[in-house]
Amino acid sequence: MQTAVTIHAVRVQVAAWRKHGERVVFVPTMGNLHAGHVSLLEAAKQHGERFVASIFVNPMQFGPNEDFNHYPRTPQRDTGMLAAAGCDLMFTPDVAEMYPNGADLAARVEVPGISEILCGKFRPGHFQGVATVVAKLFNIVTPDVAIFGEKDFQQLVVIRRMTADLCLPVRIVGAPTVRESDGLAMSSRNQYLTAEERRIAPIIYRELTRARDALLAGARDFARLDALGARALEAAGFTVDYFCVRDRLTLDAPRPGAHELVILAAARLGRARLIDNIQL
Repeated sequence: MQTAVTIHAVRVQVAAWRKHGERVVFVPTMGNLHAGHVSLLEAAKQHGERFVASIFVNPMQFGPNEDFNHYPRTPQRDTGMLAAAGCDLMFTPDVAEMYPNGADLAARVEVPGISEILCGKFRPGHFQGVATVVAKLFNIVTPDVAIFGEKDFQQLVVIRRMTADLCLPVRIVGAPTVRESDGLAMSSRNQYLTAEERRIAPIIYRELTRARDALLAGARDFARLDALGARALEAAGFTVDYFCVRDRLTLDAPRPGAHELVILAAARLGRARLIDNIQL
C-alpha cells in the first residue's frame, strides 16, 4: 500500500493507473477504523482494480459543541487495517492541505432541503460540511466508483443528490451496515459507551426491527409507528432525536401506498449519539 499526504501525490498516482485503463474505487473515512470500514473495501473489489481510502477528520462537519478535538484517532492501526484489506493508496491529508485558507473561509457545497431534516435538524451545518469535503475528495481522487456505508443513510442520500446535481462522473454505491452480534451497528462512537450503556444500545436495532415487522405485516399508520419507537427508546434511557418511517429515495414523509421505505433512528445515550436504520 502506498501513502500520500498531498493532493498532488494522489493525482499523480491515479493518473498513472488510468494510463493502464484501471478503474479507481474510493472509500472516504474519518479513520478509527473497524470491521464496518473493512467491509467497504471488500465491496470496492467488485467495482474496480485500484482502491483508494482517505482518512480525514473533517472539521467542517462538526458543530461547536461536538467532538472534533476528541474524535478518536488511531493512525497506526488504521494503516495496518487498510493494508491488510487490500487498499492500494491511503490518503491522509491534514486540515491545511484540504482547506488552505481555513475551513471557515472555504467555499461550501449546499444540498438544500434534504440537509436540514432528520440529523440535519439536530446538527445544523453538518451535511454542508459532508457535501463540501466529499466534493473536494471526488475532485482530488477522481474515482469511477465511491463506496459509502448505509448506516449513515441520510449522508448517503445527500451525497447521491450532490453527485447528481453537480454532474460528477462518480457512481455512488451503498454498502450494507455491519453489526455486532447483538445487532448494534458498528460505529467509531460506540467506544464512548459505558458497559451499562453498551448493554442498552442494541435496543435501537430491536425497535427498528419491530417497526419493520409491523410494516411488512401491513401497518401503514406511520405516525403511530414513529411514536411507539420513540417512546420505547425513551423508556430504555435514550434521549431521542427522531424515530421515523420515511420514503427510502427522498427521505420525505411516505405517502399512504408507499413501499420503498426506510426506518431511521437517532438517539443519544451518555456521550454517544447513535444512528441506525433498516430499509424495506
